[in-house]
Amino acid sequence: MSEKRHTYEYEIDRDSDTAPARVLSMVKPGSKVLEIGAGPGSITRVLVNEKKCTVVALEVEETALEKLRQICGTVYASDLNKLGWSAEIEAAHGKFDYVIAADVLEHVYNPSGVLSEMRDLLNDTGSVILSLPHGGHCAVLGCLVDEDFEYRDWGLLDRTHVRFFGIKNVQELYRGQGMAIEEAQFVVRTPEMTEFVARWKRLPQDVRDALRRNRFADVYQVVSRARPVLKVAAPVDLMEQTVPPTAPAIGDYWVSVMSGLPVDPARDLRTTIVDFTPPAPPRRKRFRGLRRLFAKLRLKVSG
Repeated sequence: MSEKRHTYEYEIDRDSDTAPARVLSMVKPGSKVLEIGAGPGSITRVLVNEKKCTVVALEVEETALEKLRQICGTVYASDLNKLGWSAEIEAAHGKFDYVIAADVLEHVYNPSGVLSEMRDLLNDTGSVILSLPHGGHCAVLGCLVDEDFEYRDWGLLDRTHVRFFGIKNVQELYRGQGMAIEEAQFVVRTPEMTEFVARWKRLPQDVRDALRRNRFADVYQVVSRARPVLKVAAPVDLMEQTVPPTAPAIGDYWVSVMSGLPVDPARDLRTTIVDFTPPAPPRRKRFRGLRRLFAKLRLKVSG
């Protein structure tokens, strides 16, 4: 019997446009890396086996730890919600070239506190690499408009998320810790390419058009690399970045994957969206006010 796959366990195509592939593209081969919230080791495996990095990994969930220890020789079972987790790691391993948190900080109560400890673990040339889900994606806003945060076991509304980030929030997260972004990439998914495709298609066209007017409406994840602000010569402002279009082949692939998700009739076939345009009054009532106005005008003229 094959071993059961963990929820966050997946193969990574390094040439794909996914967030893990973009995270890996920012890491130089042979680097010393701390990966926090490493899960079952999907990214760790590539760092160790393909990029030949020296990796220290941190995770708290037991089933993930079992898999992670098969990949990485140095693993810490640490809870990021308990600040001070970095002291033991720094004492044993010193500073790092990269400290990575790929889709992790949305799961912790104090992302700023965690980032502060990540920053302090960097060596003189080191960088923090974050991947964060974009809470302002138009498909998520579509769920909100339809009065149903569609929580799942994965994705933008993973039921274990406790923090949500807009584009400005990502920038401010770094700024609050005296850091600046040196490199950033957007993972772009149209609503039809997301887990919310069924709900999105049921929204009225005018609602969908309104939600798509946000320039960042299709940004699914933000992947960024940052350093202390005084070490960054040309800081990146996320709000000034161009959102690239999705390649047709990539779009077709994700549309085919997401269109195969099961539908839950109890929640997916109902909508709260209604047409708020008031019905036109009966023709007789519509002109009654005008008749009264004209009658008053005639009296004034004749008088």
